[in-house]
Amino acid sequence: MSDIYARQRQMRAVRRAALQRGYVAILDVGSSKIGCFVLRVDDAEPVGAGVGRMAGHGRVRVIGAAATRSRGVRLGEIAGMTEAERAIRTVVQSAQKMAGVRVDHVIASLSGGAPRSYGLSGEHVIEDGTVEEGDVAAVLSACEMPPLGEDRPVLHAHPVNFALDHRSGLADPRGQVGRRLTCDLHLVSAEGAALRNLASVVKRCDLELAGVVSAGYAAGLAALVEDEKELGAACVDMGGGATGISVFLRKHMIHADSIPLGGRHVTRDISQGLQIAEERAERIKCLQGGLQATGKDDREPIALGGGTGDWDRDSRQATRAELIGIVRPRVEEILEEVRAALDAAGFDHLPNQQVVLTGGGSEIPGMTTLAARVLGTQVRQGRPMRVRGAPETLSGPSFAALTGLGLFAAEPQDEWWDFEAAATTFPARSLRRAIQWMRSNW
Repeated sequence: MSDIYARQRQMRAVRRAALQRGYVAILDVGSSKIGCFVLRVDDAEPVGAGVGRMAGHGRVRVIGAAATRSRGVRLGEIAGMTEAERAIRTVVQSAQKMAGVRVDHVIASLSGGAPRSYGLSGEHVIEDGTVEEGDVAAVLSACEMPPLGEDRPVLHAHPVNFALDHRSGLADPRGQVGRRLTCDLHLVSAEGAALRNLASVVKRCDLELAGVVSAGYAAGLAALVEDEKELGAACVDMGGGATGISVFLRKHMIHADSIPLGGRHVTRDISQGLQIAEERAERIKCLQGGLQATGKDDREPIALGGGTGDWDRDSRQATRAELIGIVRPRVEEILEEVRAALDAAGFDHLPNQQVVLTGGGSEIPGMTTLAARVLGTQVRQGRPMRVRGAPETLSGPSFAALTGLGLFAAEPQDEWWDFEAAATTFPARSLRRAIQWMRSNW
């Protein structure tokens, strides 16, 4: 506990070195696909010049991009080192070839790892009356540190609010005059084994890990508009093996979670229900899948194929109604898990309860209608904002996390803060209080 932010300091130093060289790669390691962007950092302003939401803002441009089918990744975590290494090497080399440069550092996403979210607070008395960098470090280290559990390092640590005496809602208190400095901190921990496996496979590809970002957080950065981040919204990133959840308020992430269910489970249900190969099931899901039944679905045959050489088996057909009957129960199960996670986070206390769906699973026809019914709130499908130079083919909802990684590379929210002061162990606070201290302070 005495060195809880050691990983933040290491990643911050590596990322600074990578950005100063001018090139960095971002890698979205998902269960269904692996995508890579090679970014060129333009010298807009020095990296690390600011603090907060625009900290270290440097203009980035995509100069290389590639994507391939994922291998060796299950439920958002590395399951096969050799297969995952081959897939990552393939996509990184393709992106480097397009960019015409070689990169040594990557910022990767983690969609699994069973993240846990905590709302913390700390207080510090200013001795000389003016807030200095050391005072910011002191108040961050004074935040009540919960028992994270064995082998659960910190993935994110976001200062979401500073208050100086009676003034709250400060983004950067340095240089201001006051006596009592308080801070609200949002902390996300993840399983150490999942992080080490990701770092190991990246190292086997002759690359150095310059940062790890929760896939749900990255998708939220890309898909939520400014008003949604300000008033309160949740981004649900429906990936292949896991569904990431991130809740935003006042332009900060205040909760993160992950559900080990995704589009791959829908594909597997189709494969087992119709007795066809998973590749064929995935194609049928993308082309004929849906969630809302109509009167003509019984009259829409779907050729199942097979390629076995047995005419009776290869000529089998199913109706779209049968397909919907397989797809809908699994999607409803995923949405029920999402609703339970949002209820646990206190989502119903936010001023605005907008839910934005991203990821490949969100593109199933009828998803937003069913999600609004199950979640009981407003739902829309989110498309990520464009990063300069990103190809159109890699800018849909299924690439929201990849786009968000590019935005994070330009504006890292947490690692620019000074974590040099040793952390002190304090009693834990409940997750439900994440919303409470937001409302009481702001």
